Parts: sequence; structure tokens; C-alpha cells
Amino acid sequence: MRVRQREKPFGRPKPEVPRGEIVILEERCKGCSFCIEYCPHKVLIVAKKYNAKGYHPPEIEKPELCVNCGFCRMICPEFAIYTYENPKTDAASAGGASVKGDVP
Repeated sequence: MRVRQREKPFGRPKPEVPRGEIVILEERCKGCSFCIEYCPHKVLIVAKKYNAKGYHPPEIEKPELCVNCGFCRMICPEFAIYTYENPKTDAASAGGASVKGDVP
């Protein structure tokens, strides 16, 4: 018996993958690299530059792969990184990122 491939399993459309934006507060970072190790999609890498404390903060390498899982936010002991979900936008601006150097 031949199996039919369906575009809409169970009559429902395929759910969209959530996309997130990452914000790094570089001056809070102490360079532990937990966020880099625990990111399931390997979005972050260790930066070559130093922050004011003399540590290498994380750097965003592949912002388009961020799915807003929040692992980096949960594991950071210094609260130096957070994510938020992108509003529904076109594909060109999806998966952006920002870096903030100074902490208020």
C-alpha cells in the first residue's frame, strides 16, 4: 500500500518556527561562556574583543537561527543576555540582534 504525503497533516497548516532577537549587555558579562555552550543552534561565539572587565563577551554569529528558546538567558549568572520574540516581519529582517555596551 502506498503512503500519501500530505501538505497539511491532520488538516492543519505547519506551525511557524518562532524567531528571536538577542540582546547582549557586554559590560555585565564575565566571560563564562555558558550561553555559548548551551545554545542549541550555536548562534553565539566568543568575541575577539574585550569588555571593560577584561573578559571576552559572546558575539552573535548566526542571528537568523535564533528560535527564542531562552537557554542563554536562563543560564547566564550575570543576567548579561536576554532574548525576545520577533514580531511577524518579512524574512529579510527576521533574526536580528543587538549589542549594548553600557549598562545603566
